[in-house]
Amino acid sequence: MSYSGNIYVMNWTRKIQRNEECWCGSGKKYKHCHLSADNQLSALGNKGYIIPPRSLIKSPEDIDGIKKSCALTKSILDELNTIIKPGITTNEINDWVHKKTLENNATPAPLNYKGFPKSICTSINEVVCHGIPSEYILKDGDIINVDVTCILNGYYGDSCRMYEVGTISDSAKELIKVTKECLNLSIENIKPYTSINTIGDTIHNHAKKHGYGVVHMFGGHGIGKKFHEEPFVYHCKRREKLMVMMPGMVFTIEPMINEKSADCIILDDDWTAITKDRKLSAQWEHTILITDTGAEILT
Repeated sequence: MSYSGNIYVMNWTRKIQRNEECWCGSGKKYKHCHLSADNQLSALGNKGYIIPPRSLIKSPEDIDGIKKSCALTKSILDELNTIIKPGITTNEINDWVHKKTLENNATPAPLNYKGFPKSICTSINEVVCHGIPSEYILKDGDIINVDVTCILNGYYGDSCRMYEVGTISDSAKELIKVTKECLNLSIENIKPYTSINTIGDTIHNHAKKHGYGVVHMFGGHGIGKKFHEEPFVYHCKRREKLMVMMPGMVFTIEPMINEKSADCIILDDDWTAITKDRKLSAQWEHTILITDTGAEILT
């Protein structure tokens, strides 16, 4: 589920001495653990990049919990391939996901989140994101995004993907394909100790090459024991220097790509975002973990 808003203010604790225990809880001396990484971060901070607070570096226990929640979210999205077809309502999809989530001893995160009335988001055709399930009956040619977030043992797992309803147009297929490529390329280009700017740059360049608009109203977000944490992840180019990505950080990347204009409007329900020109929109999302060599997809 996407986020709209900047939420980061960075603070580091006191300087740790070389022979003291590392702040990460590994039990190792600082000089044998995070000293070198922290020196890299300090140099990047001096260049104007935002340094992540240590609270964003997940513990092995936290990572394990997030992975389990993400695995459940992925399995639900996988099963929807057999559920979504012409004739089903988005309320029926919502009810199926809700039941499946509870059967796995988890909770649907969107339900009652800031007043959201359903357990998933269903965004059809020109709906960019945060569509509310209803009695709308899916018909041949529709495209639909389903956004699922599970809370399992206190940890959140967030992902969404596109589904084709019956036979769709070639232009819709191309939009879905390119949007997925935007996500995959942005993940492939991630390197630790570089900035989140890389993500938006990659998505922007690939989408623009195909003549599509990149939605800038919403972005990805940190996730773990809360639905939305730092950092805010832009999917578009930004001039300012953004946060540095560090091993142990977990966040979502979830580009929304419009067939034409990037402009969106929010409907009177205060949730549903649609393309201003009523052209199609597509979205794909993964929760990822920053590793020592790149990024691991958790969903």
